[in-house]
Amino acid sequence: MQEKLYPIEGSGSVHADMKVRDPSFVMTGHHCHTHYELFYVESGECRFLIDDNIYDLHAGDFILVPPMALHYTRYLVGTCRRVCIFFKREDVPEDIQEKMPSPEHFFNETRIFQVPVAYRDQINGSMRQLVSEEKIHDEFADLIRRSCLQGLLLVCARVCLFLSDPPAEIHTTDQQIVEAARYISEHYMEFISTQDVAKAVGFSPNYLSRKFRTVTGIGLHEYLVFVRLHHAAQELMGTSDSITTIALRCGFSDSNYFKDSFKKKYGVTPRNYRKMA
Repeated sequence: MQEKLYPIEGSGSVHADMKVRDPSFVMTGHHCHTHYELFYVESGECRFLIDDNIYDLHAGDFILVPPMALHYTRYLVGTCRRVCIFFKREDVPEDIQEKMPSPEHFFNETRIFQVPVAYRDQINGSMRQLVSEEKIHDEFADLIRRSCLQGLLLVCARVCLFLSDPPAEIHTTDQQIVEAARYISEHYMEFISTQDVAKAVGFSPNYLSRKFRTVTGIGLHEYLVFVRLHHAAQELMGTSDSITTIALRCGFSDSNYFKDSFKKKYGVTPRNYRKMA
């Protein structure tokens, strides 16, 4: 389960990617990155796990993924055409940020918003223009991509339905899996096991493990280790505490296991990760 930070390559910082996915596509694991991702479902549907929430997204749905948020996508039924736009905060001028709902918090949290059917052709056209500019490498391409992103956000601010508390049809019906993910998010620093998580949500360990993998695409123990490593990586960047102290604080009882797991996931040792950061 190799996590990548997905550095934005090429000129500029606004990039777009369109892909058609189906159930045969399986992501290698949860990931996070240092920039924003605006994920749009043009057609079909998919399941989106971000931090400790799971959402079922359908045609016309956007989800804004803030930097360093753990997320994973599954395609369960049919084909799904999705577009991902990657950008940095500085690509959105303050006057445009102020037009977004709750502007003081908008770019700090996960956001879900829906495009009314009457405006989907317009939004789809904007997305395709962004994707087409990705193939052009002249002096204008970066500026055009940035202006396309800004125009897209303004149109969304004007016509989209922004969900402050997503309704039931957006949330997955697998509430116990959401509760399991939240339990891990709240207790990752403790020496918890699969049995502890299963007891908290009222399932047997074996059943929960099978159901968790079916819903999220990742094993329960793998997810627990992933969450612990993610928080450890943040502490390596943000504190000067020893590696052993961080490992223990993030729920690892064995510092050698932590170091091996960290290197397997990030490709470098915790010490070198701290130096790079």
